Amino acid sequence: MSDIGIYIHIPFCRGKCPYCDFYSTVFDGALADRYTDALCREIALQSDRERLCSTVYFGGGTPSLLGADRISRITKCISDSFRLSRDCEITLEANPLTVTYELMTALASCGINRISMGVQSGIDSELRSLGRRHSCSQAADAVKITRSAGISNISLDLMIATPGQTPDSLSRSVEFLASLEPAHISSYLLKIEEGTPYHAMADSLSLPDEDMQAELYLQSAQLLEAFGYLQYEISNFARPNMESRHNLRYWNGDEYLGFGPAAHGFFGKKRYSYPRDIMQYIESPAAVDEGVGGTPQEYAMLRLRLTEGLTDALWRSRFGSPLPESYIDRARRYEQHGLTRCTDSSIALTRQGFLLSNALISEIIY
Repeated sequence: MSDIGIYIHIPFCRGKCPYCDFYSTVFDGALADRYTDALCREIALQSDRERLCSTVYFGGGTPSLLGADRISRITKCISDSFRLSRDCEITLEANPLTVTYELMTALASCGINRISMGVQSGIDSELRSLGRRHSCSQAADAVKITRSAGISNISLDLMIATPGQTPDSLSRSVEFLASLEPAHISSYLLKIEEGTPYHAMADSLSLPDEDMQAELYLQSAQLLEAFGYLQYEISNFARPNMESRHNLRYWNGDEYLGFGPAAHGFFGKKRYSYPRDIMQYIESPAAVDEGVGGTPQEYAMLRLRLTEGLTDALWRSRFGSPLPESYIDRARRYEQHGLTRCTDSSIALTRQGFLLSNALISEIIY
C-alpha cells in the first residue's frame, strides 16, 4: 500500500489580488466554522488507518486566516483518519500580515512544520502594483516571527516579469528574499489569467515582453543558485534536501487526496476535482471525475518539469519497461539548441528548455 499526501484548500482571503485566479471568497468567521465542519466530515469519510500519510498541504486563499483552532481541528481529523508518518511534512500558506507570534506558536503546536509565505517582491512599489498589502519590512518581520515560534522550514514566493520590474529591481528582490534565509524559494513568471483585473487592464500594464520575460527568468535562476538555492523544478529552488516534498509528489505522479472547493486529487488511478463553490462543498460536496491518471505520458509530462527529468531506472520501476527510445530520440533533436540533456537512459530539459517546456514536452512524448 503506497503512502499518500493530502491537499486542503482554504478559500478565504481578506481581498483579491489583481493577478490571482485561485478560488477564494472573503473571510467570514461563521462561514469558516461551517467550512471546517464540512472538511472534517469529508476527511473522516475517507478514513483509512492503514494508509500512511507523509505530506499535508494547506493551500488557498490564505489558510492562515482560518486561525489555529480551526487548523488544529483539521490536523487532528487527519491524524485520526490516517497514519501520519513520523516526519510528515505539514505545510501551511500564510500572508505576511496574518503572521503573529501567538498564531505561529499555536500552529507549530498542532503539527504545522512548514510555512509557505507569499512575499512576491523585495520592492515596496512593486508590491503595491501587485495589490499586495504588506511591505518588505513586514514580510521580513513575519519570517523572523515564524522562525522564533519554532518553524524553521520556510518557503517564500517571488514573482517574475511583473509590471515595471527590471533586471535591477529583480536582483534586489532576490537579494532581499535570500537575506531572510528561507529553506526554499518559489520563483514564478507572472501569468495573466482570464477573468482577473490584470487581464482586463493588460494593455495598460507595463509588462516585460517575451524576450525580457525570458531574460528575467534566467537571471532569477542564476542569482538564486549564487545564493545557494538549487533549482529542482521549473519554478522551485531549495537549500540541499529542503525541496517541497508535497509538491514533488505531484511531479512524481504520486497519489494525494484533495479536499475543498477547487481542490484536485489523484487516487486509485483516477483524477478528480471539486467545483469552485464553497456553499456546494459545505452542503453537498461532490467530486467531478477527471478521468484516468498515472499514464506513462502523464508521468513523462510531470517528470520533465524537474531538473532530474526522466530516467530509465525510475521508468522501469513504475511501468516495468524501458524508457521509450522514441522519447530519447526526439529529445536529442533539441540538444544542439541547448534545450535538452540526454543520455542513453535519461532525458531532461535545460534551464533554457524550461522556457519552452510546454512545446518541448509535447514534441518529446506525443
